[in-house]
Amino acid sequence: MRRLGDLEAEIMDRLWRWQRPATVREIVNDINRTRPVAYTTVMTVANILHGKGWLLREQKEGRAWLYEPVRTREEYAAALMEDALGASENRPVALSHFVDQMSSAEIDALRTALRNVGKRTGT
Repeated sequence: MRRLGDLEAEIMDRLWRWQRPATVREIVNDINRTRPVAYTTVMTVANILHGKGWLLREQKEGRAWLYEPVRTREEYAAALMEDALGASENRPVALSHFVDQMSSAEIDALRTALRNVGKRTGT
């Protein structure tokens, strides 16, 4: 999985935070509060994200599309971590180094996640 580009990430961030479908106009207006960006630029990038399978879109009244994420921010982060581990020739060692950098709270969350996966798989 390729990391999202800067504007792709800005668009996805808003949609993930808002947790609702939105139009390009809403996204542009929000981005323009911190920096200028053209409507057509955001529309093009939203169409690209739709083509890549990151966004669903449905026709709103008129000609505007409503966009919403296909995956959650957490699913995106998990896929990036999977790709990073896959880049290693020794996944267990890479995973060990990753865990070494985790905080105590993150390690507790990892333990909980592993227990939950064990319950689902019966191990």
